[in-house]
This record gives sequence, C-alpha cells and structure tokens, in this order.
Amino acid sequence: MLGACPHDCPDTCSLLTTVEEGVATAVRGNPDHPLTDGVLCTKVSRYTERVYHPERLLEPKRRVGPKGPGATWQTVSWEEALRDIAARLQPIVERNPHALLPYSYAGTMGQVQGEGMAARFFHALGASRLDRTICASAGSEALTHIYGGKAGMRMEQFAHSRLILIWGSNSVGSNLHFWRYAQQAKRAGAKLVCIDPRRTETADHCHVHLALRPGTDAALAFALMHELIVHDALDHDYLERYTLGWPELRARALQWTPERAAQVCGLQAQAIRALAQDYAQTRPAAIRLNYGMQRVRGGGNAVRAIACLPALVGAWRHPAGGLLLSNSAWAGQALNTARLQRVDLLGDRRPPIVNMSAIGDALTQDRAIEALIVYNSNPVAVAPHSARVVEGFAREDLFTVVLEQFQTDTADYADYVLPATTQLEHWDLHTSYGHTDVLLNRPAIAPRGQCLPNSEIFRRLARAMGLSDPCFSEDDETLCRQAVSDDQGRCRVDFDVLLAQGFVHLPVALAPFEKGGFLTPSGKCEFTSARLAEQGQDPLPDYIPNYEVPDPAGPYPLAMISPPARNYLNSTFVNVKSLRDMEGEPLLEIHPDDASPRGIQTGAVVTIFNARGRYQCKARVSTRARPGVVVGLGIWWRKNGLGGTNVNELTHQHLTDLGRAAAFYDCAVQVEAA
Repeated sequence: MLGACPHDCPDTCSLLTTVEEGVATAVRGNPDHPLTDGVLCTKVSRYTERVYHPERLLEPKRRVGPKGPGATWQTVSWEEALRDIAARLQPIVERNPHALLPYSYAGTMGQVQGEGMAARFFHALGASRLDRTICASAGSEALTHIYGGKAGMRMEQFAHSRLILIWGSNSVGSNLHFWRYAQQAKRAGAKLVCIDPRRTETADHCHVHLALRPGTDAALAFALMHELIVHDALDHDYLERYTLGWPELRARALQWTPERAAQVCGLQAQAIRALAQDYAQTRPAAIRLNYGMQRVRGGGNAVRAIACLPALVGAWRHPAGGLLLSNSAWAGQALNTARLQRVDLLGDRRPPIVNMSAIGDALTQDRAIEALIVYNSNPVAVAPHSARVVEGFAREDLFTVVLEQFQTDTADYADYVLPATTQLEHWDLHTSYGHTDVLLNRPAIAPRGQCLPNSEIFRRLARAMGLSDPCFSEDDETLCRQAVSDDQGRCRVDFDVLLAQGFVHLPVALAPFEKGGFLTPSGKCEFTSARLAEQGQDPLPDYIPNYEVPDPAGPYPLAMISPPARNYLNSTFVNVKSLRDMEGEPLLEIHPDDASPRGIQTGAVVTIFNARGRYQCKARVSTRARPGVVVGLGIWWRKNGLGGTNVNELTHQHLTDLGRAAAFYDCAVQVEAA
C-alpha cells in the first residue's frame, strides 16, 4: 500500500507497506518516488516495530489516583470516555472558552491528522490558540523578511553543486536524502563544508569542519560578507537588479573583519578567509541551512544574515546554487489551509494566543488555562524548562486529555489517554519542507485495538460537545481532497494521480530566483525589512549574543547544546527497542580539555546543572564536543533518565529575537562528577 512518512523531517518519504493477512510485515521506501528512491532512514525502516509495539495503547484509559509517573489507570469504553470528557469540558467552555488550550506540534506532519479536524474543533469552541514556535519559527520568520516566505532551491539540485555549506545540520541523521545528493556532488568533485559546534557524523564526511561557538553564526556570515566585499567577489548586476538595501548591509558587513568574527566564534581568522575564498570562487555554491542554528537568542537574525549570502555572489542564477532552509512556501501554494481548518468557525472571536515554548509559565503563573488537549506532541519531555512544565501539568485543577500511541511522559499526567492510530492505519495528506512534492497516505491496515485517527477522535468529541456543523461529519478522504482544493472544490493537484502513484510533483522552477521573483512585496531579496522597521526593530540583520554566554570564571562556564540523538526524532522512537539499543543510554559529550580538570572519564555518571535544575547521565569524553561546549544528546523521555529528568531540565523559556521561538541551544551549565 502506498503511503507517506509522517515525521518531522524534510525528506517526507513515499512509503510502500507490505501487508500479509491484514498484518503489516514491512515498510520500505517507494523506488518510484525520485526523492525517496527506495531508501528509508533507520528509524522509519523499523516502523512496524512501532505499530506492533507491546506497549502500544489500544484502549481509552482514565487515571485513578495521583498524576505523574506510576499513575494508576482504568480501562474505559469510548462512550464513557467521551461522555465524561465532554461533561468536564462543557462548563469550562461555557464559562470561558479561552480556558481550553490545544497543545500539538509535528508528531505527525499530516494536514488531516495534524491540524485538520482538530483545528475545526477548537475554532468552533473559541478555545485559546497555540503559537506553535517550538522548532522552526525563528528561521521561518527570518526567511519571510528576506525572501518573502519559506522558499529556496530544490533539494535534488544539490547533486550538481560544486561547493556545499552544510550549516547547522547533521544531515546524515536528519536529512538522509539531501545527504545522498551531497555525496553525489562530492563524488563529482564538490567540496563539502560543515559549520556546526559539534563534530557530527556529517562533519566526519566533509572536507572542512568549522566548530564555531553556539549562537555565533551571524558573526561568521558577516565576516564572509566582509571578505566578499573587500575582494570585490560580488555579482554587482544581481545586487543592483534583484536586492533591496545593499548599501546598508554593505556598511554593516564591513564592520566584521575575520579577526573580529574569529574572536566571537572561537575560530581561526584564516579558516574564515579560506571559506570566503571558496564561496567567492566556486560556482555553483549552495547552502543547506537547518533549524538547529536558530535555537538561540539571535537565531532569526542569524538566518537573515546567512540568507543574504547567495544574492551577494549571484548564486541564485544557477539551479544548483542558492540556499535551502525550508520549501514550505512552494507546498503552501497547493494547500487550502483555511478550508481544511475552517478558521471561519471563529467568527469575530479573537481568542488569546499562548506560546507553546513557554507552556511551563502559562500553566503555572495565572492558571488561566483550566483544560488542555494534547496531541502529536510530548511537552513534558520536549518543552524547555521541564521542571516548570511538570509543575504545570501536575496541577490537580488542570483537566488534561492526551491523544497518544504510547504512555509518554506527558500521558503520565493526563486525566484521560485516548489511543491514536499510527501512519499505517489512517488517511492523510503530506507536503514537505525539503522537497517540492505532495504525497498521499492511505491506510494499509485496520486500526489496532480500539485506536482511532486523531480526526475521528475530534469528530466524536465534537458530537459529544454538541457541535453540529456539517463539517464535523466529513470523512478523512474528503479532508485530504479539501486540503488541495480551492474554495470551489477544484483540486490544485491531480488527486487521481495521488491515488494512483502516491505523489505529485509541484511546478517549482529549477532556479526559482534566477531573475529575482522573490515572494517579498518588492519581488527582491530584501536585505532591509520595512516591516521590521515599522515594528521598531532593526531593518537589517545583526549579530545578537546569546542570553547565556558562558563565563569561565562564573558558576556556569560551559555552553550546552542538545541536538537529537541520531536514532531518535525529538522524543519519537525512544521506546523502539532496536533503536534504543543503538543509542544505549542518555549521554553528555564533553571535550577532554573540559573533562580532565573535572576528573571525568567516559562512562562516569555526571551531574549537569544550572539555576533551573540538575540532570544526571553518563559522560562520553570526546572531541565531538568542542572545548567549552557540552552536548546533551536528546530527547530521551524523562522516565529513561537516571533521576527521572532529561536535558530540558536545564533549558530556559526565553524566546528568540524573531518568531517567538524556543532558544534551546542558548544554555550555560556546569558539569561535575556525580
């Protein structure tokens, strides 16, 4: 059966599921889909282990006794669960609909099982809205200011690049199909440069690795601009025709000599000059930028600065030149999100917006939120400052419903846990933020046990709450069609082709910005943003230091970043045994220069701490971590931690400069032997 990978990954693979006597026996990549080319990552190739996991939730459950790990659960029928949930929610919504909050993110990237029927439900009730900022919103807003939207070069064109800067991305583990194109380019003679504080598995296979300090990416970008300017390695024609604000950007960039940037970034000035020379002299040059580098205070400005670079050298003139952070804007042109999510059900109401990256404060400060429905996310494990998040979820006066496949850290604090289907058991429609195709997922097997799709759970909740709009009766195939149809019902992609082959290519130009044509109001690459100026912000990108800059003489002298472990995707797959066996256990990577004076050896239990909390795990003394930076590989469930915590015990709720996003990698700590 044809399907699509649901996970938060730019590859969005096309899947083929083998079914024998109603049982899914294998999931493999679709060889007919050019981007997938028959290949899946290690995680998804083991997807049947997730579907048939012995700990899979198969029945609705109601908590009896205290919240938290070790809670006692009672199996109930769907009828009883829905009746009781509606009875608990109804008086809250009647008194103040803003007291109800959804909490969800990209546990599935599907349009239907993500924010399809769920959005209709919350819009109809007038519930508070969730600002979904936990992953990508700093970089997304940055791209909107400079390119007009989340758009860039086509992923497959990297195979033809001659120089590829892999900036803030461990592509080997998080973007496998891009990595295959990068390797193809490398075999043809291209040079690969990895820019990352950690010596990742990707860095191992690149010609050059620049291990800059976390949060200093904008300084490096400006130093590269400086060198391009002083050596006149500029495409003056492209700058004149297709950019806005070049004189102002030029003046700022000239303040950033390689020596100044080297001091900020912890690099050698000559390494910066060498990279600038390569970028100036190599055509076509491409940048694969990823979201890790924008999870700091100045992350949005850093993305803006890096995104300026291709226009300076005219890299956009070539299909294999330019930059890719996200291609969601191209896919967005095929979607009808308003029709699918029915924003019109809100009417004139304007509910308050709650930032998911500060959910700990939202639940513990004024206690305005009285009920929470969590789906496609595990906030107790993944949200920053998790001690505060746990405090909020542990409130006895907070009524919490969790739609889940497993008993996650968040499910431990629920009043009801409702069993949800996996990707092999429901319809969905997918776009990608990496490639430029639309994919259809069809159910390969019947739902296990009493599991229901998210869409059906919200349909039933809507009926139980007395919502009678006909939109709550539309089935999932209808929703898939609506997602790619205009308001008159005409499909923007050929749905018959989707049904037949599982994917449709969108008509995106090979060199989308060859002659300008950016999605900005001016149609140009906007180095200066009038919209930011109207908001009282700096219209130019700038370098903004981290909130927490480690002081070697202070109480927290080390910077900590917490990228995902290679075989996990955020907190998904942590409980799949074959993958957990590969990862072993929660680890902190620490450089020998930092480990030695602390008496820390590989395998020792260490305590990582700051003013927000303490976290214990095993140490791995390794040069993968640069001096002064420790790497807390995540995101393990808290219940897997030695002390019942994970790395987010240490992260904070301060937000990024743009996009109101979480600054996970802007974190100062101390480490000591336990």
